[in-house]
Amino acid sequence: MMTPKHNRIMDHGLAGIQHVFVSNVWLDPIYVAAAAGLSLNLSTNLVNTIFIVSGLVTLTQATKLAKLPIVQGPSAAFDALMINAGKAGQLATASGSILLSALIVFLLSVTGLINKLIKLLTPAITGTLIFLVGISLSGFTLSEFLGGYPGDKGFSSPTTLILSVTTATIVILLSIFGKGFWKRFSFLIALIVGDILAVSLGVVDYSVLSTKSWFGMPHLLPYGSLKFNWVMFLTFFVAYVVAVVEALGVYQAAGDTLKENISPRRIQNGLIGESAGSMFSSLFGGFPTTAFAQNVGILNLTGNVSRIPVIIAGILFFVLGFVPKIGAFLAITPSPVIGGIFLPAATTLILTGFNILKRAPDNNENNMIIGLSIILAIALPNYATGWSGVTGELLSNSILVGALSAIILQFALVNLPRMIKNIRGSHD
Repeated sequence: MMTPKHNRIMDHGLAGIQHVFVSNVWLDPIYVAAAAGLSLNLSTNLVNTIFIVSGLVTLTQATKLAKLPIVQGPSAAFDALMINAGKAGQLATASGSILLSALIVFLLSVTGLINKLIKLLTPAITGTLIFLVGISLSGFTLSEFLGGYPGDKGFSSPTTLILSVTTATIVILLSIFGKGFWKRFSFLIALIVGDILAVSLGVVDYSVLSTKSWFGMPHLLPYGSLKFNWVMFLTFFVAYVVAVVEALGVYQAAGDTLKENISPRRIQNGLIGESAGSMFSSLFGGFPTTAFAQNVGILNLTGNVSRIPVIIAGILFFVLGFVPKIGAFLAITPSPVIGGIFLPAATTLILTGFNILKRAPDNNENNMIIGLSIILAIALPNYATGWSGVTGELLSNSILVGALSAIILQFALVNLPRMIKNIRGSHD
């Protein structure tokens, strides 16, 4: 007979597994490796490294540093940069850029100078960024939900829609109307049902598992000796700053869910952990880690805000980093099932962004910062697809555009006029 203690242990374990599946720790490196055309050995190394680093950073963040129920994983802000570097044979240069960017943020965090940046991030900036993260995630999610894009095999086919609509419907209904077990594990239940449906419909192919070994170790400097290029460094550093701002927004969103005011010290500790993990990741061929917003969506929808499931998820990630075959098993989850469970999570991020924006004073300056940043972030990348170099890299990423726009507008419309007014006042 199960005792209350055993029930709690089982609940925490299942919730940890749920966090593993809903995060894209396992999906992001596989996507980047495939799009960049990496060899099987380099792809496996990338996946192993990111699993291990994500596990270590998640564990240290949840237990020692930020002490928040947040999963850490590869930042999507670097996907396009890593893919382009891989296609151009410049991954060694990308790793050097990541290492230096992470080192700068680490030093700023350790010395406390990062707190000055935190003080400049108003609700207008963080709310806009979280909203845009939700919008960005929704674009990826919808492509998974529909099975790709028009012209792709299986796009919007009956089989695809059966899988995606079923999983999304289960998450939505159980999250809203479910109670107890059904509400807490709505994502995991939807995932299991979706996978069973996929097997019955003949969508899942297990043959890929035979090519993966049971044990693997990441290799130091898999792309060769680190290299440096100022143009690539600038691109990666800007992306890293945006990832930091995104993480600050996620910390705030988690605080909203927990009904806690997250102190600058806890945020500083969190950024120390993220940047240290990113430096380690760059040495083994991975890319930077950041706080995952979609897992905050799980906290909102399931109501389970304990750190224990996140700690369990961190342990699972770490173990998976040494077992490529299990990582490959996760990777064969059909795209429509992934889209079905990600869609509600993206929805909660957009609403979290709205809630943070409500805290911004209702004035012309903030309205312009919010509105113009969102417009530019959504529209400008469509016009930057043909541009190359640093400009193309920066302007083709909606989160980069939104974050830079919000920060620049905040300085130009609020901080600079305030500084000029103070200088004039001191001379009167």
